[in-house]
Amino acid sequence: MESPWKSDSSASHPYPGVSLGAAAPRAERNQEALEVMRRALRVRHYALRTEESYLHWVGRFLNWLAWGGADLEAAGEVEVRAFLEELAVGRGVAAATQNQAFSALLFFFGEVVKRPLGKVDALRAKRTTRLPVVLSREEVRRLLGGLEGTMSLIGRLLYGTGMRMMEAIRLRVKDVDFDRHQVIVREGKGSKDRVVMLPETLREPLREHLERVRILFNEDRAAGLPGVWLPGAYGVKDPKAGERWEWQWVFPSKSVGKDPRSEVRRRHHVHDNGVGKALSVAVRRAGIAKKITAHTLRHSFATHLLEGGADIRTVQELLGHSDVSTTMIYTHVLRRPGVGVRSPLDG
Repeated sequence: MESPWKSDSSASHPYPGVSLGAAAPRAERNQEALEVMRRALRVRHYALRTEESYLHWVGRFLNWLAWGGADLEAAGEVEVRAFLEELAVGRGVAAATQNQAFSALLFFFGEVVKRPLGKVDALRAKRTTRLPVVLSREEVRRLLGGLEGTMSLIGRLLYGTGMRMMEAIRLRVKDVDFDRHQVIVREGKGSKDRVVMLPETLREPLREHLERVRILFNEDRAAGLPGVWLPGAYGVKDPKAGERWEWQWVFPSKSVGKDPRSEVRRRHHVHDNGVGKALSVAVRRAGIAKKITAHTLRHSFATHLLEGGADIRTVQELLGHSDVSTTMIYTHVLRRPGVGVRSPLDG
């Protein structure tokens, strides 16, 4: 039997979705359960990444059950606890990863198996509170200087607005308001919209970038390419909206690809992996010895605003935090306890 710790192929392939009886082979019943879960996630408008992640962890759990000779029909809190303990102790996964697997199983048992797990809050791992990695203004300058082309524009937008990487690469033309000097972030974390500033230094570079994007847009229309993906029910209400300029991605991909859900070939936005790789190259060029991701620019944005005297509530709104306590982590960075005390070694 395949090891339960290998990547579960069923989490990335479509399933038949036919009704199978109890006598059907275990693999087929597991496959049906995953397909039912996929449909349940889509009905509730879960993000594609969440869908893929949840299916991955439930697939791993089902493989783990089969590996131990157990069956889903008899599985419950005991099995879930044992699986999560194996992840934490046997596999040494991070608390965030363990909690992600836990959330997937909560959804699976509650919405698919229809046997909600009982008192299992104790299974949620306590996350370690870590101070964010923050760059100095000079390090930001060097890092952004190592980026080129579209990636340079994305990097400056991340630092200049505090947007998350996925919020930036999913930006649409209609949400950039040059006249009001603002950008509307649609469906950020928690499915909330918010408004952030459009940095003055980005206005002209962004206008020039969109002129080039419009050329690509016109070529796609001339070639009869389907419009861009539309959120929610827009594709049903207004099927042609995806072919209109205002709905286009600000940062479209250079190549056409297959939509992971509809399998329609269309132009998507740039991939986050591309942004991550460009940042890694820029970090090496800048000679910065810190663990840096796209989120580091967001951390630096918040810290530098607070250093400049910005109000904590304003920074909270710009970041899209639902609770100011989340934003307060940056005040700990600012306080730098002990830094103002002279070391005895220097005496």
